[in-house]
Amino acid sequence: MHAQIVLYDGFDPLDVIAPFEVLAAGSDAAGGDLAVELVSAEGARDVVSGTRGLSLAAGGRLDPAKPGYVLVPGASGPIAGDPDDGVATIPVLLARASQSALTPLLREALDNPAVTVATVCGGSMVLAMAGLIEGRHAVTHHLGVDLLEATGVRAVRARVVDDGDLISGGGVTSGLDLALYLVERSYGPRIAHAVEELFEYERRGTVWKPAGREPMEL
Repeated sequence: MHAQIVLYDGFDPLDVIAPFEVLAAGSDAAGGDLAVELVSAEGARDVVSGTRGLSLAAGGRLDPAKPGYVLVPGASGPIAGDPDDGVATIPVLLARASQSALTPLLREALDNPAVTVATVCGGSMVLAMAGLIEGRHAVTHHLGVDLLEATGVRAVRARVVDDGDLISGGGVTSGLDLALYLVERSYGPRIAHAVEELFEYERRGTVWKPAGREPMEL
């Protein structure tokens, strides 16, 4: 099984590194059957993040036929600014990613029943801006919830949202919670708990699912 974490120009490093370490530790604790990989739509290359020029190396091209997980991070950079002045704001970076060679690969991944697509922070916006998750339940950073809803996504204000083969996490550090949830889905709660102990981190919030009774207004 594979966990392919996607890099694109302007990605947020923490959205990538936190899930990478958690998923790798979960795999190690379970016997090492999950290959955790950094990939890009273009193939092997150094990809520059949106944080002070920090770059990570993609080892290969995203392969939507590989079973397992495809994880899309958000972007890092200024929140506000004039794109006409050359300011690469977070919305601009996300839009660029949604209009790149990444989109058809993500569409294939979403169509593959052997793949679960996961997102951290603005990663869900990459899918939403490309029109790939209209009508689906998802979350993003709290600053982008209104924009997410405007794309036709059924936005949920939760730390992690499980919509079947689409699992999304909220802002930045929720990548830890999302990755631990993926570990639990793959290997069970005891493995997930062991990883929590290793990182000295306790998961936050409730994993929201479109199931159960509708709550009454409180």
